Amino acid sequence: MNIEVKRLGTVDVITPHGPLVDEDAESLITTVQKRLATPNPRFVLDLTDVPYLDSRGVEGIVEAADDLRQRGGRLRLAAVGATCREILELTGQSRRVEYFDDAHTAVRSFL
Repeated sequence: MNIEVKRLGTVDVITPHGPLVDEDAESLITTVQKRLATPNPRFVLDLTDVPYLDSRGVEGIVEAADDLRQRGGRLRLAAVGATCREILELTGQSRRVEYFDDAHTAVRSFL
């Protein structure tokens, strides 16, 4: 899996390319954990190119959301496709995150 990380101002935009399943979900989790280990982590997960996620992908999103919530923040997801959104809703996890239409809107939400 290719995971692109780019900086927009003071916010990292993490963009995985491909389904978040098995080892690919683990790669994303590792990338997110590195951001969470920094003081005052500010990042957006841009799911534009993620057509599907499995239980490990959901767990990774939930772990990141919980860690950010303990620090007084919320996990921001951008461009979540219908399938991924439905998976998060069916598993009862959609309330843990904030949804945005695109990464730029999600980045602006930090202002």
